[in-house]
Amino acid sequence: MTKGIWLCAPGALGTIARYGLGGFVQRISGAGFPWGTVAMNLTGCLLFGLAFSALESRIQVRPEFRTIVFIGFFGAFTTFSSFVAETVSLMDDSQWFYAGANLMGQNVLGIAALLAGLALGRML
Repeated sequence: MTKGIWLCAPGALGTIARYGLGGFVQRISGAGFPWGTVAMNLTGCLLFGLAFSALESRIQVRPEFRTIVFIGFFGAFTTFSSFVAETVSLMDDSQWFYAGANLMGQNVLGIAALLAGLALGRML
């Protein structure tokens, strides 16, 4: 029960960050493509890699803290379920190019962003 309570605050922060940043990106980019979700997933992958690298090699923290950061904050910050729903919606609308671009782009760029975050974390 205590872990659950400790997950709430970073989860709330991740949710607020997701809502604010994702909404901002979507507003400035328009409604034709889910750029807000793309931004959140790629930013989440980059920050996850950076935090993971820092917490594994540079900063000694308790395992509970890692749980709070990775499940609490990043669990709320990233938007995989939204990504899947938006891809299916594009497919339902026969927007095959955009569905494929969304599917391939976020996965390939997500891996690249995570690797970049790991590399940045190692350089710190």
